[in-house]
Amino acid sequence: MTLTKSKSTLLELRNVKKYYPIRGGLLKKVQGHVKAVEEVSLTLLEGESLGIVGESGCGKSTLGKTILGLEDITDGKVFFKETEIQHLSNKNRNDFKKQMQMIFQDPYASLNPRQRIGDALEEVFVIHTNLSKQERKEKVIGLLREVGLNEDHYDRYPHEFSGGQRQRIGIARAIALNPSLIICDEAVSALDVSVQAQVLKLLKSLQAKYKLTYLFISHDLGVVRYFCDRVLVMYLGNTVELAPADKLYNNPLHPYTKALLSAIPRPKVGKRPEKIRLTGEIPNPANPPSGCTFRTRCPLATDLCGQVKPEWKEIVENHFVACHHVDA
Repeated sequence: MTLTKSKSTLLELRNVKKYYPIRGGLLKKVQGHVKAVEEVSLTLLEGESLGIVGESGCGKSTLGKTILGLEDITDGKVFFKETEIQHLSNKNRNDFKKQMQMIFQDPYASLNPRQRIGDALEEVFVIHTNLSKQERKEKVIGLLREVGLNEDHYDRYPHEFSGGQRQRIGIARAIALNPSLIICDEAVSALDVSVQAQVLKLLKSLQAKYKLTYLFISHDLGVVRYFCDRVLVMYLGNTVELAPADKLYNNPLHPYTKALLSAIPRPKVGKRPEKIRLTGEIPNPANPPSGCTFRTRCPLATDLCGQVKPEWKEIVENHFVACHHVDA
């Protein structure tokens, strides 16, 4: 993959796969696999925001969890700061994991309802540092202020916060150990639009201040266009298109990307682009179609699409597509 080298590489994936076994029968033998992520290769540069989009079940969240080690990798390699991390010892892997954090869609689910927010945030420093009780409290108060909360929130419980405030707590926990990479898994999708804007603005300000790199997983294409530098489109575990955000939104090349973008709601001003309607159901990831996995719903599909998997290739500078019907 050819990328601009003005920034150094933080994360690199090489042919990453994640399969889940399907077991059946009395002996629970493996009878097949759900191919959640299929040969994903990408490079993430320091300080950039890479968006990952696609329909539900396309493998976005599974890819993020695989990168963090929350899911074991089936095959392929993950490099973080040029070090292959999946074969490291537990101690060394934990050191790398401190540099990678995740912000979840529902922060309330990851908070103990019987634990004060201050104590929940202090746990990070209890586990990973030798700070005193007073030093930990000062660190937590600093984090709360960093994300737009105040010292009074230290003694409150999760149910006393709004959804936007709880997401700010999730962000505070994610930045506590000064990570390099933060994976945002639908981080704003459960919030009201006005609160979304506030949280996105906070994430951008933290990125500028701490030189953070974001992997931003979302189904909201409008938010991704505003927030991300580049966008990766996934379908049924496969990567189908990758490009700078403006280039992808203004000139999508893959038929699946075109269909996704045509579904973005637009105000009724003048003539709107015609919405592309895909026919058929998403195939079963346990038994994906041969060749191009999108061919069963693609209006351009030919016999070649069913016989040969399309090559992942650079069509124009920094614009990659996997499709037999897209040429340079």
